[in-house]
Amino acid sequence: MEGVVMTVADHRQSLRGKKVFVTGHTGFKGSWLLLLLDALGAKTTGYSLAPPTKPSLFLAAGLTDLVEMHHEADIRDPARLAAAVTRAEPDVILHLAAQPLVRLSHREPLDTFSTNVVGTASLLDAVRQAGKPCVVISVTSDKCYQPHADGRPHAETDPLGGRDPYSASKGAAELVVAAYRESFFSPARLADHGVQLATVRAGNVIGGGDWAEDRIVTDIVRQLAAGAAVPVRNPTAVRPWQHVLEPLTGYLTLAAAMLDNPSADWCTGWNFGPAADDDINVQQLTEIFIAAWGSGRWVDIHDPRAPIETHVLRLATTKALAGLSWRPRLSAREAIQRTAAWYKKFAAEPAAARGLCLADIAAYETANRIHTPGTRA
Repeated sequence: MEGVVMTVADHRQSLRGKKVFVTGHTGFKGSWLLLLLDALGAKTTGYSLAPPTKPSLFLAAGLTDLVEMHHEADIRDPARLAAAVTRAEPDVILHLAAQPLVRLSHREPLDTFSTNVVGTASLLDAVRQAGKPCVVISVTSDKCYQPHADGRPHAETDPLGGRDPYSASKGAAELVVAAYRESFFSPARLADHGVQLATVRAGNVIGGGDWAEDRIVTDIVRQLAAGAAVPVRNPTAVRPWQHVLEPLTGYLTLAAAMLDNPSADWCTGWNFGPAADDDINVQQLTEIFIAAWGSGRWVDIHDPRAPIETHVLRLATTKALAGLSWRPRLSAREAIQRTAAWYKKFAAEPAAARGLCLADIAAYETANRIHTPGTRA
């Protein structure tokens, strides 16, 4: 599908009035997605557990009014989920519900596998039972891949795997999607069933309103607000940091393309990450954030006995660049600075949460796309 160019205007035209079913809508990424879908004129149904953190962006920004139907339920309740999907009659399903934390997966591995693997299967079986043509995009993770020893960027064709319960659960979720796609939603028989099924793998997202435990930005904000030093577990670890709006725009670009030009070509895995030359490690992220905050310091608390985490993780985004003309708009530095500014303003005026998000969305829409080496800007 090379050569397709999707713009903000195309999103509005493609998604306006469409029924969109979002799992995990009360979470950090889900809350930002609700704001984007509302701006695009979509009619959204949300299915999720209660907001997972206190505070939460979903509640702080008062986002309940952005969903036409709000289901507070477990993704692993197949009967209730199937009934919700059937009732919603969605044109698009965006599956974000998950246990998203690496360190928590070490403490609760069974729950992690249950939520991320069985939960994904429950959703896809609900789609199978509904029997309605629709676009389904299942969000997994950049950690779904078997780690590269040399740290080279992961392409969509790389082997799946993982060295910790979280990563393995995301690789397994990819296998579940592949099994349902081949068994029930074959791209070769798209005309028969009308279900386009894809997976998306994002980088490490940051942005205002994330208060999940063991997240670097959350740790930084809490410590800086308390006037304490920021503890950093793995200062040299490299991650594909990106503002939350980057992958969400990628998901919506893919959804719009699938709606406008149904094709088996979309029904694969897609990476959405930062520019190839935009590598920074945890120490650099922390120092950029502290500088944007205006004060503070950090301390290295690396523990070699801690649970294993991939040291270097990068994503290749050539496929999204070529097939969707999607590319990041913000550098990692800009993403970190915007995130710090969001939290600083929220601390001064908590009631402004929604306005802060909308301001970031407006600024993002007018931001220049980053040139990625090897592609045309």
